[in-house]
Amino acid sequence: MRKLILSIIMVLAGSATASATELRIGLSQYPTTLHPNMEASTAKSYVMSMTQRPMTVYDHEWQLVCMLCVELPSIEAGTAVPEDLPEGVEGAGDGRGIALTYRIQPQATWGDGTPITTEDVVFTWKVGRHEKSGIGNLELYRRILSIDVIDDKTFVMHADRVSFEYAAINDFKLLPAHIEGPIFDAAPDDYKNRTAFDSDPTNPGLAFGPYRIVEAVPGSRIVLERNESWWGEKPVFDRITLLTIEKTTALEANLLSGNVDMIAGELGLSLDQALAFEKRHGDDYQIIYEPGLLYEHIDLMLENPILQDKRVRQALVYAIDGEAISQRLFEGRQPVAHSGVSPLDWVYAPDIKMYDHDPEKAGELLDAAGWSDIRDGIRHNAAGEALRLEFMTTAGNRIRELVQQVLQSQWRQAGLDIRVRNEPARVFFGETVHHRRFTGLAMFAWGKGPEHVPRSTLHSEEIPNEANGWSGQNYTGFRNTEMDELIEAIGVELDRPTRKEMWARVQQIYAEEVPVVSLYWRANAYVLPKWLRGVRPTGQMATSSLWVENWTVEDR
Repeated sequence: MRKLILSIIMVLAGSATASATELRIGLSQYPTTLHPNMEASTAKSYVMSMTQRPMTVYDHEWQLVCMLCVELPSIEAGTAVPEDLPEGVEGAGDGRGIALTYRIQPQATWGDGTPITTEDVVFTWKVGRHEKSGIGNLELYRRILSIDVIDDKTFVMHADRVSFEYAAINDFKLLPAHIEGPIFDAAPDDYKNRTAFDSDPTNPGLAFGPYRIVEAVPGSRIVLERNESWWGEKPVFDRITLLTIEKTTALEANLLSGNVDMIAGELGLSLDQALAFEKRHGDDYQIIYEPGLLYEHIDLMLENPILQDKRVRQALVYAIDGEAISQRLFEGRQPVAHSGVSPLDWVYAPDIKMYDHDPEKAGELLDAAGWSDIRDGIRHNAAGEALRLEFMTTAGNRIRELVQQVLQSQWRQAGLDIRVRNEPARVFFGETVHHRRFTGLAMFAWGKGPEHVPRSTLHSEEIPNEANGWSGQNYTGFRNTEMDELIEAIGVELDRPTRKEMWARVQQIYAEEVPVVSLYWRANAYVLPKWLRGVRPTGQMATSSLWVENWTVEDR
């Protein structure tokens, strides 16, 4: 019925410029927070990409571009100037910092009409540098030593190093000083629990994208309407409703019933579902498969005594038949991952250690690690303790639960007792993973940008804990001095061949130490109505919704 109504609207409107009424999008997860700088998640990125704009971002061609800024600073143009660091400040690389000049889009305003100014820039930096504010990428804000305000729209950012991506401040996502300022100043240590983004998400002053939130029902739906203060191209749809349907089988049913118009590829059908769906209903929908930098893996809790032994971690990987999973579940469309760097990325190293399916080798490693006493098919150590681990992922995600069952079976053959305990995505990500409450294995995906330096996930300073406000994403607790040094060095190495050698070593350590179990590189399936145009997947961290103003209805 909804499609019929929309079709009638389209026919009556003809080639007129009036907008369509509503687009309903199905998602499998609801954001754990709507604060742009806390608890990174694909669900939040998908929503906030419609309501805000980053200062800089990698586009569909994986090129760095301005969104909220006017022009990228560059050394050639004189808007990026290497400089000596202040006395007492330790630098990196050649020991120099860099002064970066940015200008905010002159017409940019918050949804309540308040101009976006350098006051918001300085406030965002202030919040980001507070250790207990809950901001995710603390390192970004630490590296920004100071900000000089030139005028309401122009500022100079002084960074503590000259990095190869010096102009990229993708994670510097602006906060409205006129709304968040009083909240933060009243109780900085408790800011993460009081932010208006979660307590008052429909406040129009929180948005400066094509849309603003008018309704937010946790775990259920988010409703967006046009932001009338948006300075860019006017979006076609008056309203966009994002419905959270955690069970992907129910997501498909809602599409076929007309309750949703499309399923977002970033958080939608698993690949096996999409392939089967295309065989049955391919003539009625557009189905786009986009390979990219989305990495399905299992974080290992390295504080678990069992997993502290590298031989056990390696045995877990040898016991997996990754090629069989790829071929039988995904028809080969989701290739096996051998590290955290994709073969699509120019820094990928093809000659790192790879773990072919080798159950015999897995058994040898487990024997050597002291798990040689097998009783009823389960390995025990000399103290009589069973080789038992808890395995968690997002409940209701059909393909994850299927992969989980396959892995449980393969590990059972190697003598491991794997106990499954899944949780709804909002609990799994918002509490269990974010606060490092899983005890064994946690399966989920990371979205990456091109040549994404893995500081937040692998550097020892990025382990979340109560003292740092649970900032950072090194949920495994991985600590490796050489990895830390490489991560620091890569960012400031401007020579590409030298940087590629460093990246090869990063991947070698990753493969040898096994802080995570690499599974596969995901290919997202976008299921769209025939009449929708302009949805372009990026294949990397930036979601397709970041260009929602370019979505159109056919013949409009």
